[in-house]
Amino acid sequence: MSRLFRALALVLLAASCGGGSGTAPRQLDNACSILAERPGYLKAFRATERKYGVPVHVQMATIYQESKFISDARTPYRYAAGVIPLGRQSSAFGYSQALDGTWEEYLDETGHRVARRDRIRDATDFMGWYMQETQERLGVPVSDARNQYLAYHEGRSGYRRGSYNSKPWLVRVAGEVDKRADMYALQLQSC
Repeated sequence: MSRLFRALALVLLAASCGGGSGTAPRQLDNACSILAERPGYLKAFRATERKYGVPVHVQMATIYQESKFISDARTPYRYAAGVIPLGRQSSAFGYSQALDGTWEEYLDETGHRVARRDRIRDATDFMGWYMQETQERLGVPVSDARNQYLAYHEGRSGYRRGSYNSKPWLVRVAGEVDKRADMYALQLQSC
């Protein structure tokens, strides 16, 4: 019996130490505070910046908008007649809110078969890959937080068609992402 108890205790201990609770950092309007609270974030952001050229502040602003830095963020459920659950609005998951299909494309193209959307390093690498591809295919600089966000949200084909033009709320949100990226960039100069 004590052997079973020890095994169970080890499993519970390992589970409590594993991947985090999915909670966001405390002060989301302060880039320095976010990075001080979660030092692993800065390592992930810098690795992505070195590999793909996407500035740290652009990555941070996009993650803020997509998941508010919650590792296991998901879209809300849809309901029929207000009570019957129909499933989630989309397959978006994790820090980057990558859709299943786009995530699979990333895994196939990069060979990162063990990457997970709820790990910051994998999520930022995905974003860097996506934004660099957007720059190469559409000419949107990786430093252009507004237009990178529009292409990220609408997909490259939707961005090319200008689908965001019929969504004033999305154009407004992209402007907010741009302002947040500027705010984070300014703050990061003093960290």
